[in-house]
Amino acid sequence: MSGFKLSKHVEKNELPDAPLGMTVHDLPQPGELAQADAQRTHGGRWKMLALLLVCAAPVIASYFTYYVLRPEARRNYGELVTPQVDLPASQAIDLQGQAVDLKALKGQWLLVTVGSGACGEACQQNLYFQRQLREIMGKEKDRMDRVWLIRDDAPVDAALLPALKQAHVLRVQASVLQSWLSPAAGHALDDHLYVIDPMGHYMMRFPAHMDVTGASKAKKDLDRLMRASASWDQAGR
Repeated sequence: MSGFKLSKHVEKNELPDAPLGMTVHDLPQPGELAQADAQRTHGGRWKMLALLLVCAAPVIASYFTYYVLRPEARRNYGELVTPQVDLPASQAIDLQGQAVDLKALKGQWLLVTVGSGACGEACQQNLYFQRQLREIMGKEKDRMDRVWLIRDDAPVDAALLPALKQAHVLRVQASVLQSWLSPAAGHALDDHLYVIDPMGHYMMRFPAHMDVTGASKAKKDLDRLMRASASWDQAGR
């Protein structure tokens, strides 16, 4: 009897023979791999483009605001110049007789005056207001350089040199100046102060024969330009 029970117990616990179950995953096809790579590449390009737009956004926004929308255009004292004219590819000569590439002036805002080396009363007045405008810009003054462009071979009075220590004084052919800068109708190149942006674009001129009242208005224009272009340049060269 005992053997019968044991045999019966074993039969109940036996498992039926069955094949092992296996799941096989299909390998990706070459076309699917190529499509996935293309999608990753496309997505990477969009991310790179987005990054470039983020980096360029301050410059684009400031240009659009100042040159397109111009919310304060009615209060400008200086006249915006359109189209803007780039610095000419030309050589100048400094007071030490060394050649200077005009395009080397790029990278800073430039406040430019033009005159004869003899520099009469009107010329000296422009140099005075040019120096004063830069000085009263306070902490922003290191973002702007003073430039006096001499259009002839006349010697510079030694009495002027102390006030020109921090200025770029360059002799430039008159024909080069005339093809680059432009006075208002009825005026000469010597009559104005000109503004050049850090990218080398001649973009504004102040009214001829500046006086104290005009200098105060010009200061407001320069302040607005500095605020609109905070990301364009760095103080100092």
